Amino acid sequence: MITKIADNIISPLGTTTDENISAIIAGESMLERQENAFDLQEPFCASLLNRETLSQIFDKEVGQNSSLTFFEKLCVLSAKRAIEECNLSPREENVLFILSTTKGNVENLEKSLTDDRCFLSNSASKVARFFGNHNTPLVVSNACISGVCAQIAAVRELLSGKYRYAVIIGCDVLSKFIVSGFQSFKALSPEQCKPYDIDRVGLNLGEAVGTIILKAGNPSKDTYWQYVACAIHNDANHISGPSRTGEGTYRVLNDILNEVSVEEIGFVNVHGTSTAYNDEMESIAIHRANLDAVPVNGLKGYYGHTLGAAGIIETILSMKAIDKGLILATKGFEHIGTTHPVNISNQIRKTDKTVFIKILSGFGGTNAGIAYRKGGNK
Repeated sequence: MITKIADNIISPLGTTTDENISAIIAGESMLERQENAFDLQEPFCASLLNRETLSQIFDKEVGQNSSLTFFEKLCVLSAKRAIEECNLSPREENVLFILSTTKGNVENLEKSLTDDRCFLSNSASKVARFFGNHNTPLVVSNACISGVCAQIAAVRELLSGKYRYAVIIGCDVLSKFIVSGFQSFKALSPEQCKPYDIDRVGLNLGEAVGTIILKAGNPSKDTYWQYVACAIHNDANHISGPSRTGEGTYRVLNDILNEVSVEEIGFVNVHGTSTAYNDEMESIAIHRANLDAVPVNGLKGYYGHTLGAAGIIETILSMKAIDKGLILATKGFEHIGTTHPVNISNQIRKTDKTVFIKILSGFGGTNAGIAYRKGGNK
């Protein structure tokens, strides 16, 4: 059995998981119009971290460390809080660190094309070594599905018996390089995004870091979250466009449904980027998997697209929602704008189900999903 034993989220909505879930239940969002951010002339809507405040928190809780970039400090701070929650000894040989990120310190390329801090493996090693862990950390950088892929990689390592614990950190911070790249795709919305809505015009970007710690073995608590199933598929459709038939995501859902019954699913937490093609593709895949009646929700209206952190923080928030018997609202949604009318709502709903599925899709035809079940005493 593989269970979740600790977690943490640091985002513009809060620096703990509890602060984040409370803010979302209250309907809060930190998505704002950004003017002249990163020296970009074209304004955009995004959710940005307060770098000065978080640097001060890091110095107070961890200590001053000039060798770490802001990105690496976020990873360390989030992992430290999650590790302390479960009293894990991170330096032990049976602990594996996994970093999920799409860009890492890519902004350093603007200063030097030979800056080795841009290598993701260097950042992962710095984080692991900070905690005294000398295992070779894994880096998962597979576009938008990185956060779910990192969890799947952790599950596979734990099932192999080589490790007992996996500390999975998902993090990305924005830069001129990243934002201008999405602007060149004409993929950004000038206002708060509207997942699955008929008036959606594009995505928002966001910054966040999240940590999940998984354990192989018997549960540590009377109530726990247990890994159930996962899948990864590539639809090989286009470098930036998803399959028009939802092929990859459909196969992901179909694989997971071999291990989970439809009746026990509380909701499917979708990628829901608010782009024309992503939301349409997901609606087709959900329909093909016969999940039309199952509630669906997306969280990009609160944070924007947090890239390598998305799969981590959205998994944690889905767990916390079911802990409270809730299906979180899809902020920004009003009127269905996809071919298939999935069961989505901009209102919080109640559920007594114990399973959820988290799905993501991304550039390069990538698609991934993972399912968890709440177990133990209710």
